[in-house]
Amino acid sequence: MSDSEGENVIITLQTVGFDARFPNTNQTRHCWQNYVDYYKCINARGEDFPPCKQFFKAYHSLCPAYYKEKWDGLRQDGTFPVKLTP
Repeated sequence: MSDSEGENVIITLQTVGFDARFPNTNQTRHCWQNYVDYYKCINARGEDFPPCKQFFKAYHSLCPAYYKEKWDGLRQDGTFPVKLTP
């Protein structure tokens, strides 16, 4: 038995709010923009800056895991198509 068995854990799930820049059902561009904005934000302000955390939550909510893995690989290889540093 684990220590947490029998305890009630409350998890709050939220989805990303409406963004007028991305009115279509396909949210790929919305996902991409939040991913790029997050890394630009943390490079400029650091991970503890509250708006950066919002971009993080948004792209984790919108992007499939394989997109994130691919883009992380491109960033590590230095072949990401966007300049993320200020």
